[in-house]
Amino acid sequence: MLKRPVYINKLSIVAIAVFSLLTACGQAAQPSGSSPAASSSATSASTASAKAAATDTKPKEKVTVNIGVQGKTGVLVYARDKGYFEKAFSAVGAEVKWNEFASGPPHFEAIASGRLDFGGTGGTPLISGQVGGVDFKGIAVTSDGKKGNMIVIPKNSPIKELKDLKGKKVAVAKGSSAYNFLYMAINKAGLKGDDVKVIQLQPDEARPALDSGAIDAWSIWEPYATTAVYQTGASILVSGEDLNINAPSFLIARSKFTQEHPDLTVLFLKTYYEATTYYNAHQDEIADELSKSQKLDKKIIVDVLKNTKPILSSITPEFAKAHQEQADFLLSVGAINKKLDTSQVLDSKFIDQALKEATQK
Repeated sequence: MLKRPVYINKLSIVAIAVFSLLTACGQAAQPSGSSPAASSSATSASTASAKAAATDTKPKEKVTVNIGVQGKTGVLVYARDKGYFEKAFSAVGAEVKWNEFASGPPHFEAIASGRLDFGGTGGTPLISGQVGGVDFKGIAVTSDGKKGNMIVIPKNSPIKELKDLKGKKVAVAKGSSAYNFLYMAINKAGLKGDDVKVIQLQPDEARPALDSGAIDAWSIWEPYATTAVYQTGASILVSGEDLNINAPSFLIARSKFTQEHPDLTVLFLKTYYEATTYYNAHQDEIADELSKSQKLDKKIIVDVLKNTKPILSSITPEFAKAHQEQADFLLSVGAINKKLDTSQVLDSKFIDQALKEATQK
């Protein structure tokens, strides 16, 4: 956990000094009939009162809430730009710090080192984080994952179907939701993991490689897929929806933070709910704003929003089952090296409370 500054309360120091002075004066002016025991008792009472006063007046340490964000679209990006979380947390005396990541896996590195409290990622990074022993919880579902991931091929590619990926170079960010999607997709085509030459690249590295022809395909999520289609004439080989792959995405939290600040965890989720509700109800407005801020054609943004419409849900048995199936699949193809019980890192109590409070307003 990050070390926070210790604030010295000058009023507390003054209070102790004043009480000490009064105690000393009381001893000097002790009536002749008072016993030493009575004097000692009075002194102890005064000292205890002074300590209690000092404790009562000491201000609480200000909490900094570290939130992770990735990409250029989505609820967290929108909420950051509009100050949703700053407003909510300042009302309870906390402050917000934003942290940008290129993909899901770096979120868990930050959680492991105590530098991140909340974030949102696909399901595969949760599996990698659990394998790595990171102390975190998946606290809500934000997408069923069917539309978000796609395999993109460059303009004029000879690749026509999934089986054509055999022997081809496919870029993907290892440990990301697109990583799991790639393996599930080629499995459906009857291929094995080593039938494809997997090139591990982050999105900002993979796009130039796709454009230059250095790779044959790219397993990626939105908004990168649609942007490549519009800007370079690339095409979508297959999507999660095409293959009916249910791969939920999650909001994640550092376990220690949820234990120390359950109220702030619920507040985080209630604020996310507020932002999500507005985001979904005002898609045209959001598209206008994003097209200007990201300097992208509005048509691109509209398609991206259609493919990534967010939800905020409790971790239902169906979502929990789908996540467990992802972990089992990754084990079967050798992408992870141990059997997981994914229910150990899923916790719905905070989202259940948040949704109850948010919808009762």
